[in-house]
Amino acid sequence: MTGPTAYLSRRIFDGGKIVPDAALLVEGNVVVGVIPQNDIPSDAHRIDLGDRLVTPGLVDLQVNGGGGLMLGEVETAGDIARICAAHACLGTTALTPTLITDTPETTRKVVDLAIEAWSSGVKGFHGLHLEGPHLFAGRKGAHDADLIRPMTEADLALYEHAASHLPSLIITVAPETVTPDQITRLSVAGIHVSLGHSGASYETCRQAVEAGASLVTHLFNAMSPLQHREPGLVGAALDLGGLSVGLIADGIHVDPAAIRIALRAKAGPGRIFLVTDAMSQTGTDVSSFFLGGREIFRRNGTLTLADGTLAGADVDLPASLKFLTGPLDLPLETALAMATSGPASVLGRLLGRLDRGCPADFVAFGEGFSVEGVWIGGERQAPG
Repeated sequence: MTGPTAYLSRRIFDGGKIVPDAALLVEGNVVVGVIPQNDIPSDAHRIDLGDRLVTPGLVDLQVNGGGGLMLGEVETAGDIARICAAHACLGTTALTPTLITDTPETTRKVVDLAIEAWSSGVKGFHGLHLEGPHLFAGRKGAHDADLIRPMTEADLALYEHAASHLPSLIITVAPETVTPDQITRLSVAGIHVSLGHSGASYETCRQAVEAGASLVTHLFNAMSPLQHREPGLVGAALDLGGLSVGLIADGIHVDPAAIRIALRAKAGPGRIFLVTDAMSQTGTDVSSFFLGGREIFRRNGTLTLADGTLAGADVDLPASLKFLTGPLDLPLETALAMATSGPASVLGRLLGRLDRGCPADFVAFGEGFSVEGVWIGGERQAPG
């Protein structure tokens, strides 16, 4: 019987703090702990990662696609694995692939394939995020207005079915388009209800939180802004402690000053965490692709429709971390938590930390957050 493996590093972030000159001890596919190097067991196999920064695997709860595929285009569980693999190469070891507003038929297909992906153990797949179709057309962003529609009993039954077979299910809704009873029913089923693509008032958002909503989708984007007489969804996201809030940190979707203000203003215990809103181009060098028959152009770090409307983001989590710790000058531990333990806590699962019993999912970063090694379940992943 072989002993554990000890990964030595000058800096290990355990999900909450950076531990200097330590070792990440892994046995099989789980973490034993982060320990002083003097305490490494004599039978451990040592791997010295030098001055690389070791962190838990990154967690992304809003990923529309990757590896050349949008989630709505998948036809097999293997296609979902392809999306997950594209993000694993970028350090994201846990994600909830995201279906933007689509037809009932496509939604059911994706739910069925997601259930198959989970049951077959697709690496990195940790649930599903349905962003729509129950949104406010006036804040649709790049979503197809013709596919936005009210929530029906058939929809609710499908979502409850999905939640009973998946580890996590997130559904983004505009609170003015669904009833509090519908939100409560989703929440009781274990679904994480997220508010987004909405023109709702602060009061409507507050009622949605009382009914069971717990998240906000891509803060500031496609939502009613904070105004002095009507705080809107932005105000609710920052003021209501029961809401945790996704943020795209690419310097394009949200101005750096607005990010700093939001981080100072956010009421707890909810927190702000990073998402990428990544599209199919992630992990490829394509200059354009199609979304629902409309061409998306990739230029200078942005993804837009022909009319200039932002359509997802051309960013990954390591680039987001570089942005937060560079131009925004956030403390390293704060930024790392926003990409690891923060989003993981939203799902309430053993992810995003290097505590005893957690999956041995971790990343070794070089200078500038270059990804120099990715492990899932203790197994090093091949580069993309």
